[in-house]
Amino acid sequence: MKNIPELFGSKVFNDKVMQARLPKSIYKAINETVQNGKPLELNVANVVANAMKDWATELGATHFTHWFQPMTGITAEKHDSFISPDGKGQIIMEFSGKELVKGEPDASSFPSGGLRATFEARGYTVWDVSSYAFIKDDTLCIPTGFCSYSGDALDKKTPLLRSMAALNKEATKFLNIIGKTDVTKVDTTVGPEQEYFLIDKDMYLKRPDLIYTGRTLFGARPSKGQELDDHYFGTLKARVSDFMKDFDSELWQLGILSKTKHNEVAPAQHELAPIFSTTNIATDHNQLTMEIAKKVANRHGLACLLHEKPFAGVNGSGKHNNWSMSTNIGENLLEPGPNPSKNTQFLLFLSAVIKAVDEYQDMLRISVASAANDHRLGAHEAPPAIVSMFIGDELGAIVDSIINDTPYATLGNQTMVTGTNVLPDFNKDTTDRNRTSPFAFTGNKFEFRMLGSAFSISGPNIVLNTAVAEALSEFSKKLEGAKDLEAAKKALIKETLTKHQRIIFNGNNYSDEWVVEAEKRGLLNLKTTVDALPKFIEPKNIELFTKNHVFTEIEIHSRYEIFLEEYSKTINIEALTASDMARQIILPACLAYQKEVVDLLNSKQTAGICAGIEKEIATELSELCENLYVEINKLSAVIEDAHDITDSLANAQFYRDSVLAAMNSVRAIADTLELKVSSAYWPLPTYGELLYSVH
Repeated sequence: MKNIPELFGSKVFNDKVMQARLPKSIYKAINETVQNGKPLELNVANVVANAMKDWATELGATHFTHWFQPMTGITAEKHDSFISPDGKGQIIMEFSGKELVKGEPDASSFPSGGLRATFEARGYTVWDVSSYAFIKDDTLCIPTGFCSYSGDALDKKTPLLRSMAALNKEATKFLNIIGKTDVTKVDTTVGPEQEYFLIDKDMYLKRPDLIYTGRTLFGARPSKGQELDDHYFGTLKARVSDFMKDFDSELWQLGILSKTKHNEVAPAQHELAPIFSTTNIATDHNQLTMEIAKKVANRHGLACLLHEKPFAGVNGSGKHNNWSMSTNIGENLLEPGPNPSKNTQFLLFLSAVIKAVDEYQDMLRISVASAANDHRLGAHEAPPAIVSMFIGDELGAIVDSIINDTPYATLGNQTMVTGTNVLPDFNKDTTDRNRTSPFAFTGNKFEFRMLGSAFSISGPNIVLNTAVAEALSEFSKKLEGAKDLEAAKKALIKETLTKHQRIIFNGNNYSDEWVVEAEKRGLLNLKTTVDALPKFIEPKNIELFTKNHVFTEIEIHSRYEIFLEEYSKTINIEALTASDMARQIILPACLAYQKEVVDLLNSKQTAGICAGIEKEIATELSELCENLYVEINKLSAVIEDAHDITDSLANAQFYRDSVLAAMNSVRAIADTLELKVSSAYWPLPTYGELLYSVH
């Protein structure tokens, strides 16, 4: 491996490369586009394209692609080579500004939620100048947005960029109103922590459920799960350590700020955490991180599982979205400073976030909704489906003092006394952390912890950016033209905190008492994706996104349809897989073992030998196999019933209520049989083998 500073960003057409390869006037023009939104001229694009091509081919690239993020949740790319005929039977390597700026993939086969008819195939990819191009697998990848022929966004990047623009506009305006006239831009920043499982690839390939659905649809409890908490932060196993070293190297070459790695709570579970980047870059980088994790795992004879709940009975995987706002002069707007009770600017922005989360708790829940994440949320391993905010003891006391007009006594520096000379005493934080909170303040940022591990982080950040932009827009209207600005700011903080204090909860979000308390407060408890999604098309949410130019009303309805369809298709695939596995793999194996027991029973009875154990086992196996066969047939029937329902919401509700229940009934019997059937006959790698196969 090269030394890390030399390795880092070596496959990225970044600022350093642009300064070295572009004329000063072209470099300046690109920065004007990125920083100030100045339109990009074709002559500028031509020069940049040629420089990109030269740089990429020097590093071995033969093709280029517009790398985009359709509504499938993963990335897409269509590769074109740099070659062009020279008219003399030879080729030259060319790449034009027109090819850089715009591409034309077929849009008809991507999810559109009714935006496009199947025969309307034209779509456009458009260069995102704010995200650096990079080389992956000998291909120059150009990050792009993706839209239909009619201009509707068909991707996850375009609305994210719109939401960032909305927040930039409203936050900059608000800061100027309160006296920060030197602020000309506000960016949101994100550091998404990524959890994942690593299992042996050979084991993975013997599990059709993992291959087709990403999770185990069958599997009895192992003798050992995560009860001892001995995997958490434990010593890395050799194969895992080798994988992580290779993983870091790949990420660093692409300029991805991979910082922290460790074992997570569940056996075979791990986590990576990057340093903060602007939200657009962080989103691109996280999509790459998930893709590269799978690729590198494969090289090491491993399979990387990103499903939110690949194994029943142990923790699933999430993705913590650490979100903040910063200005062009380098100020973090969620930094409390040494005396937060006197930091009016911080309290204003804290109030705006509290207001946004309370008013759009339904949209935050929708932004993390999926069939997969439904298995994880509220399972005492992840936050519940109820959105609330943790702000800690110190900020909680400050908020109470503001609401009640009572004095606030600062907690001050508290010294942690270790009680031994070899360990130094130190100042501890004024607030503990709350790992059960969906939306927790963690020093100078908020950690949105409800995301599933396979999620694109674009959706949650679109909602956060837009909701906070809306809150700041309302704040600006209240403070604009105020005769006594300081008094108006304090009044606004008190009014906002008083109105929205219900969303603040510093206790245990896992407790049954909190569910009751949340209902009393009027907080939403949208337990499943199907419960949550109809909220997307409520008038207040349509107004939020259309007013801030993040989605059109047509784009909102299309996404609503896409999400419902994705939910139903996901469970349909799982149900078909479960039915096929149970009928073609599990039941035959159980019958084969049953036959062996029955043959032994018959031979002992013929010989006049007592066969009480064999008779008991044979009877039990017979009953279980009969029941399994009955439940498989019920599952097959209910799948057929689901296919007859044409209304998208009704279809999703049926999959949730009927198909999942039928799948669970099949699984319950199959998992019981797994613990009854001889291991020599059981056809699938067990949970114990899957979770403990990597050494």
